[in-house]
Amino acid sequence: MTNVTPELLMPAGSLEKMRVAFAYGADAVYAGVPFFSLRARENEFSTEDVEIGISEARSKNKKFYLTANIFARNLKIKSYAENLKSWAALRPDAMIMSDPGLIAMTKEKFPEIPIHLSVQANCMNWQAVKFWQSIGVSRIILSRELRIEEVMEIRQRVPDIELEAFVHGSV
Repeated sequence: MTNVTPELLMPAGSLEKMRVAFAYGADAVYAGVPFFSLRARENEFSTEDVEIGISEARSKNKKFYLTANIFARNLKIKSYAENLKSWAALRPDAMIMSDPGLIAMTKEKFPEIPIHLSVQANCMNWQAVKFWQSIGVSRIILSRELRIEEVMEIRQRVPDIELEAFVHGSV
């Protein structure tokens, strides 16, 4: 990948926060889906709000990513599968995920939805990046602990995948 334009991606815990992010220059936002996001306490999005958010993002030529980054226990699998169809119908720009089983289910049922590996998956080396790429993940959100030299080595060894890195601490 050469000549890639950086994307300013910001969290959107509510429609109001999404609108502020876009007003201040965000190219994209991410919002957790109810019950499947690790930041459930900071997420005010309902399924209806997600639909509104995606529509508003599209009208501004912006991107909207859905975060379903829990590591699921067995009891969450059925509920995830039931919700996945309605999320896919909203056509998010990507799903940000961590759980290999949920990623596999999403890729099997809706292969057209790009999958971004959540920072929660703690991807820290180029071999792990190659693994995730081999199962169809299109973007890796690298671990926050990596030094810039490590990120550069990952880019050198796996040049044909999108990489994302946090440029600030946890909020």
